[in-house]
Amino acid sequence: MRLTVVGSSGSMSGPDSASSCYLVQADGPDEDGTTRTWSILLDLGSGAFGALLRHLDPARLDAVVLSHLHADHVVDMTGLEVYRRYHPAGALGPVRVLGPADTPQRIGALTMEDDLSALDASFTFAAHTPGQAVSVGPLRIESVPVDHPVPAFGVRVTGPSEDGSREVALAYSGDSDTCDGLVEVARDADLFLCEAAFQEGRDSVRGIHLTGRRAGETATLAAARQLVLTHLPPWTDAEVVRAEAAETYGGTIELAAPGAVWTL
Repeated sequence: MRLTVVGSSGSMSGPDSASSCYLVQADGPDEDGTTRTWSILLDLGSGAFGALLRHLDPARLDAVVLSHLHADHVVDMTGLEVYRRYHPAGALGPVRVLGPADTPQRIGALTMEDDLSALDASFTFAAHTPGQAVSVGPLRIESVPVDHPVPAFGVRVTGPSEDGSREVALAYSGDSDTCDGLVEVARDADLFLCEAAFQEGRDSVRGIHLTGRRAGETATLAAARQLVLTHLPPWTDAEVVRAEAAETYGGTIELAAPGAVWTL
């Protein structure tokens, strides 16, 4: 399983990165028995669709998983809708979208579609159901509610290791403050991709985002094997947040950046 960062900026796009978008891929059998690469996106925020074109032809996308419906995680679904519906070679057909229950209404509002059935040409929607895994080729997706002002989910993706010797797990926080659900998502994960939009001593409001310190605490409680910090706004010093995380987590800590790849 491979993780490629498409966009890692938090709350808005930044000068060096689009907003949240992460490409997860794994090789596995197709319906005809041949082996191919399966590709899913975790979120598709502002500026991310254009950046995605550097890494994947969206015609080959198998699913999109939306952690929640804030604009910095979903707004470039409009670009994907246009790409799939009006492609010069002909409509590409619908791609699976897993998100909160009101995802069709949210995407319809962004695309200014009064008739939501118009989205059927591009998307097939399903709602996050905690406790119920969704399979996309060799990848298994599990969703757990987390602490954010709108319905939000942490996402755990399980699939084959790159050498095929075992099963590996990638945990993605989405947007969340400290909560039991986030620990559940990250439990024993090979890589915990965790937001750290807030900074200790600067951002005191709770129930929205993690600081680096709280991200590290969560990774420690979950016994995650590696921590990758993401969703840092343009006004935040990434090294400050990394240092905060190192106070509470003793494992490897890295920073997400566009084009970075981790192989599990």
